Amino acid sequence: MARKRTRKKKQDSLSEIPKLDSLKQLNLNAAGLDIGAEEIYACVPEDRDSQSVRVFSAFTIDLYALADWLQTCGVDTVAMESTGIYWIPIYEILEERGFEVFLVNARQIKNVSGRKTDILDCQWIQQLHTYGLLRASFRPSEDICALRSLVRHRDNLIRYRSAHTQHMQKALNTMNLKLTNVVSDVTGVTGLKIIRDIVAGVHNPNELARHRDYRCKKSEKEIAKSLHGNYRAEHIFELRQALELFDFYNLKIKACDDEIQDLYAAFEPQVDVADNPLPPGRNPRGNEPEFDLRSYLYRMTGVDLTRINGIDVLTAQTVVSEIGLDMSKWKSVKHFASWLGLSPNNQITGGKIIRRSTKRITNRAAQALRMSALALTYSDSALGVFFRRMRAKHGAPKAITATAHKLARIIYFMLKRREEYVDPGASYYQEKYRERVVKNLEQKADKLGYKLVPNEA
Repeated sequence: MARKRTRKKKQDSLSEIPKLDSLKQLNLNAAGLDIGAEEIYACVPEDRDSQSVRVFSAFTIDLYALADWLQTCGVDTVAMESTGIYWIPIYEILEERGFEVFLVNARQIKNVSGRKTDILDCQWIQQLHTYGLLRASFRPSEDICALRSLVRHRDNLIRYRSAHTQHMQKALNTMNLKLTNVVSDVTGVTGLKIIRDIVAGVHNPNELARHRDYRCKKSEKEIAKSLHGNYRAEHIFELRQALELFDFYNLKIKACDDEIQDLYAAFEPQVDVADNPLPPGRNPRGNEPEFDLRSYLYRMTGVDLTRINGIDVLTAQTVVSEIGLDMSKWKSVKHFASWLGLSPNNQITGGKIIRRSTKRITNRAAQALRMSALALTYSDSALGVFFRRMRAKHGAPKAITATAHKLARIIYFMLKRREEYVDPGASYYQEKYRERVVKNLEQKADKLGYKLVPNEA
């Protein structure tokens, strides 16, 4: 019986497939570009110029000459491969000129086996684009692109600063100063005050321990005990330079935050903060900027993404800067999850699924959502219960992906419908899950001719 149903289902799905006509040229005014670090090969239809393929240098003047030549040939749409970062200048110039630019994933334009040259590549791209066989990669609006560039730059600055934090820890351990054993963060209030005094020439452990903050768990006596060490001049010099570089990157991060704040202020508000104020939040901590990032994100998106369990302001900023605000770029939430690389990429051959893993995609928004999913390990929320159930059933890696997928769906509908997220609670989720399990058991018992009766006790 099961085989008959499977065959009937396959026949129904095959009957729904539309009949394919012969390929038609959809983009008659299409051009293809093969972009390199030094040269750009461009191909236009053969009847537009005596030389349908031309090569241009990568200098800005030559890029404008390329745009002029494309306009002369009557081209209105251009396809190019996303090669490193070399595509960005020509993309921006062509977009300013009014061309419809298709930035195409390299997976879609793999050439047939055989000879490979730059001329053949640009001709192949132009031919595929003429028949409408290429899909443009997602690229947000210009204001979101500017925000995304600064947010990525800020992440790089934080990563560079963390290296100098490690240098400070190394210098302290070289002098056998066990400061990392008594404070959780050497760049915190207590740790930085002690390090600055050590660099200034104060080496008395009791005097250094007086910088203990009242929130520090260790006592002043324990801190003083950890600061007995070998204060050699060369190690203090290393500590001093690491501290100076740490302070330097702090200044650059502050300047980057000011620039990001100016960009947020330029966005058109989606909600009136005066009529719909946010509840008061906590003070900035960790790598969060000093300005009220949560209010700016709320004003920009119209919803408070930090109400989702596991999503903090930095994660919300990363996701918004990567995906933008227009959810109509994706046909459905399934397409959105697939673009993030959080949905199964089932590979089927011979009617059998041979692989179920997700796509190998480097996506900053997906990485941020995975980190948020991991933060739900001990969360007393519906998402926390879901993560723990998935982890017990499939293991931690798949549970992280499944929870990140659920977070992506929530963010998609929040931005699309402008609706706030309300956590139903852990008990509500557990009750719904119990009802679903009981319903499945009743169906299985009914198929076997039995009836499921609850225990009166």
